[in-house]
Amino acid sequence: MSMKSLKAQGHELASETAQLVKLNEHDFVKFKDKLDPIGLNPLKPTKIDIFQINVGKMCNQVCKHCHVDAGPDRKEIMTRETMEICLDILSKHDIGTVDLTGGAPEMNPHFRWFVEEIKKLGKHVIDRCNLTIINANKKYHDLPEFFAKHNIEIASSLPHYTPNRTDRQRGDGVFERSIDALQRLNAVGYGKEGTGLLLNLVYNPTGAMLPGPQEVLKADYKKQLFDKFGIEFNDLFVITNIPISRYLDYLIASGNYEDYMTSLIDAFNPEAAKGVMCRNTLSISWDGYIYDCDFNQMLDMKVKTNGTHLKDFDFEALSNREIIIDQHCYGCTAGLGSSCGGQTV
Repeated sequence: MSMKSLKAQGHELASETAQLVKLNEHDFVKFKDKLDPIGLNPLKPTKIDIFQINVGKMCNQVCKHCHVDAGPDRKEIMTRETMEICLDILSKHDIGTVDLTGGAPEMNPHFRWFVEEIKKLGKHVIDRCNLTIINANKKYHDLPEFFAKHNIEIASSLPHYTPNRTDRQRGDGVFERSIDALQRLNAVGYGKEGTGLLLNLVYNPTGAMLPGPQEVLKADYKKQLFDKFGIEFNDLFVITNIPISRYLDYLIASGNYEDYMTSLIDAFNPEAAKGVMCRNTLSISWDGYIYDCDFNQMLDMKVKTNGTHLKDFDFEALSNREIIIDQHCYGCTAGLGSSCGGQTV
């Protein structure tokens, strides 16, 4: 399929097949060929420490970089029955962290019940909150208190500490509403020293570029947000934009696809490859299927085991599986590495 035909069929580009065709149609060095010399092909898990669960694609925002293609019109929502299967698995295995994502995970009608049940199992819970959900509707206004009561770690995207760069990526008025939400979280103790309530921000570049060093950006964010708004937070997670979904659409439409892929490949770091998140994480889709990572989930690349659904969960087989890789994996191994917890090197 040519670049021209892909551009002409923009609505089709978002399909998993078209995305994979696009990623593989150029004569770029194959990702697996980068792993061979460092003894990581096949790529295998280290230990399953994290259950990352997408509880639904419904969201109150439509962000340009969103690899989930989330939005208000998405109807895919995890059912309570599927959540109960997750809870059963978590009760039987030493998986310490549950990472809840979406969409806006809080829009799932069973979200609070699910969080409470996970906490009863003694698991650490991360909520990937987009911030604006907190002030989107009165029924969400008490989320900061709910999070604090259950000691939920909050990870929230804030593309920049200036309004223009944030709104350009996430929508008009998002920066102002995000600042308000951060202040509400600070008011209940989040991000404050000694409270144990973790508030971490997530940075993605707003264009076709690789992110800068995490510690440098963290220092800038801390100074700017505190000086201007009195906001405190714990850490900043820098994440490289992965060339799939809406971000791949953007790269193609802007004519930056080939240059961006070349930048990722040229920045391949063997040390980052050793610490990719798929080695200690399982990604669970809203309908209960199992993937090596959130990005493979969006490309519908299910795990390479006989059982690909939670109903057939086999901890031993999943712990020894071969992780499925493709060209988009360069995004996690460029420079200082990239994961849902920030840079890995």
